Amino acid sequence: MLSKLGKMQGHAAAREAGPLAHEALCVVTARTVLRGDVWVQMVEVLESLDPAMRAVVAGELRRLYAEFSSAERPQVKVLRLLQVVGADLPGDPLAAERAAELEKLGTEVSIWWDGDVQLVAEHELAAGRPLSAPVVAFLRRCALEAYRRPEMAALAKKLTEPVLNVGEAWAEQALKEAAEEPWRALLVHATTATSAKPTAKWDKAALALIEPLGTDAVRAAVLGWLPLVGRPRTFAFTTVGPGPDVNLAFDPYNANALRGLTWILALLPAHPDTARALGTLVETSLKKVPGLGPVNPKVANAAVTALARIDSQAALAELARLATRVTYKGTLKLLDTALDTRAEALGLGREEIEELAVPAYGLTEVGRCATQLGDFTALLEIQGAKAVLRWRSATGKEVRSVPAAVRRDHPEELKELKAAVKDIDKMLGAQAERLDRQFLARRTWSYTAWRERYLDHPLVGSLARRLLWTVDGTPVGFADGALRTLTDDPVEHGTEVALWHPVGREPAEVVAWRDWLERHAVTQPFKQAHREVYLLTDAERATGTYSNRFAAHIVRQHQFHSLAAVRGWRNKLRLCVDDEAPPATRELPQWGLRAEYWIEGEGEEYGVDTTESGSYLRLRTDQVRFYPIGAPRNSAHCYGGGYRMPLRDGAEPVEPLPLTEIPPLVLSEVLRDVDLFVGVASIGNDPTWQDGGPGGRFREYWTSYGFGELNQSAETRRALLARLVPRLAIAGRCTIEGRFLHVEGELRTYKIHLGSGNILMTPNDEYLCIVPKSSAETAAQTGYLPFEGDRTLALVLSKALMLAKDTEITDPTIVSQIRRTRR
Repeated sequence: MLSKLGKMQGHAAAREAGPLAHEALCVVTARTVLRGDVWVQMVEVLESLDPAMRAVVAGELRRLYAEFSSAERPQVKVLRLLQVVGADLPGDPLAAERAAELEKLGTEVSIWWDGDVQLVAEHELAAGRPLSAPVVAFLRRCALEAYRRPEMAALAKKLTEPVLNVGEAWAEQALKEAAEEPWRALLVHATTATSAKPTAKWDKAALALIEPLGTDAVRAAVLGWLPLVGRPRTFAFTTVGPGPDVNLAFDPYNANALRGLTWILALLPAHPDTARALGTLVETSLKKVPGLGPVNPKVANAAVTALARIDSQAALAELARLATRVTYKGTLKLLDTALDTRAEALGLGREEIEELAVPAYGLTEVGRCATQLGDFTALLEIQGAKAVLRWRSATGKEVRSVPAAVRRDHPEELKELKAAVKDIDKMLGAQAERLDRQFLARRTWSYTAWRERYLDHPLVGSLARRLLWTVDGTPVGFADGALRTLTDDPVEHGTEVALWHPVGREPAEVVAWRDWLERHAVTQPFKQAHREVYLLTDAERATGTYSNRFAAHIVRQHQFHSLAAVRGWRNKLRLCVDDEAPPATRELPQWGLRAEYWIEGEGEEYGVDTTESGSYLRLRTDQVRFYPIGAPRNSAHCYGGGYRMPLRDGAEPVEPLPLTEIPPLVLSEVLRDVDLFVGVASIGNDPTWQDGGPGGRFREYWTSYGFGELNQSAETRRALLARLVPRLAIAGRCTIEGRFLHVEGELRTYKIHLGSGNILMTPNDEYLCIVPKSSAETAAQTGYLPFEGDRTLALVLSKALMLAKDTEITDPTIVSQIRRTRR
């Protein structure tokens, strides 16, 4: 490059405009890295030219630029070259070329730092030429980079129009609706939300801006923008480098404005729509982006902060709901703090505040309400895990869709009913998860409080009435409008209530309750009467302090991580780096225990065994152990190599507790969680992995898991299928033998593994790959099931129903496998 610089200096001295322009353009478009000092000297050569010479060079550059301008990615040095040569010349001969190159930046995410971009932008502004909205957005993003410099930040402050960055649907809608004052001033104030929480000064300024607009108008506007958050970008970034897809991330400049808008909502009078919108924003902001993680936790945290500041039942309900659904640690900590603070202010326990936070959503009785709208009645009913809205005419006739008269005459009431359906669906899932966690919470309730908060609660009652309880030690279920014992005797009074659990119950009692549920057609919201019980095995008594029952499995890391968080475990994603991490842990403060599941990263090849960001795609599992809750944590290298307990000051390591000392309920529930993690996240239940994955190295594991011995949950599934299959229309074609459900089709006989759902065909046990679709519709085809949530059970049944009529299958990928030449 020094020789190139020498040539340029020579051409400049000889006043050879054409060669000089060509040499300069060749240098700045070359693939080789240009040293900073060389570039500075080149700029000095061009700037030293007299105006007449620069005008000739500019003319040559205009002619040559067309040959070099085909690259889609902007070339910053070209941009700077065009500015240096054309600066201050009459008519600005390179304005069009510079504008074309500058516009390419509008579809770039950002750059860490490039003084040339800043200098060109400053020059354009000084010349009175406004920058386009996409270019402004690009420069603002540059200013927010971690490697930003004061010069770029100072430039960004000058860029006041547009108020928000274009490229996001919500921001463009806000710009359209808030173009005039005083709306624009409110948007500007929102962009200043750069801290974790608003200050009193920030709130005061916001309230002053809200006053002339009116609180109702501000709420309506902001609530119209927030549902657009997370929509696909209005234009995509053209060059996306390695790593996460930046098109899926929030614009960082607009993210500050979003935080400000959530704070503004918290200053308005409480309204159910506000709480609903903020809760949705939390979930949208925490959606996972491959290689990035949650899309924008800062926005999620701001929405939680806003909910915590709103004094209303609806806001409290959203906080409680989100606390059962959110798994991102930082946001979950804020939710816990908000709920603990609210509980302390009311003089209640955390569990009580979560119970009292659940709203009725307009339901007037358990799982149901009827609303008269003109000549029609809207029936909102909870059916299983979903809310359903049905319509009846004045004569009582069922109407299949929303009546036109209701749409015309009652739009607001219809809107509220539809919103209630969505809210109920979300809350049902959250409450089912909360109830499922109560087995280890050691909770008991007074009979009166329990009836109010659970059995007779309009929403929670639809779940509680499908569960089994103990009233003063007597097991009861709800049927025919009353609590009833196993012999259907009514129970009308009591003192203390607790959740029933099969641990410690006689097998005959457990079977009897399963029969009772079936007799009364009760589908439980999760496994309770059919819940797996994990008792100590001889192998675990031999090892003493650890269980190897779920060791040596290969599981998908990110799926494992999400499941662990949902079930209340703490886990750290393993990166393929020189670092250590603790095992997956679940703390059980009510029992003074901590459970550990030892895991390590699987593989070592970037891009094959890891994501682009370096996190392992798969984990290898190991032991389950228990420690006192205050014991120091174990840790191991992310690559593996064994766990150890780092200690200081000569402290002695804390030994794991003997499994015989772990309460049977705790042992069973912890091992059930681990079984769930393996059962869902194992690569062995993926029907597309029959080739063994990368290099075929997991083929043996996939085969042994996909067709091997049944785990406890699969054994439970086997026992249930033995009761269900004889009632199916295809019962004559089905038998259960060992680990498989055998299905006799017209073309083949099929063996469906009861653990993985994988299928073998006769003859010679040929593998049949069927990639499952959503189980929502298949579950409906199988008739009564005693509990919700076992997707594999629904898949096994739906596959059996399909394969029994294999001549009617139309899917070409399945048909080609079934009808291929038999060996």
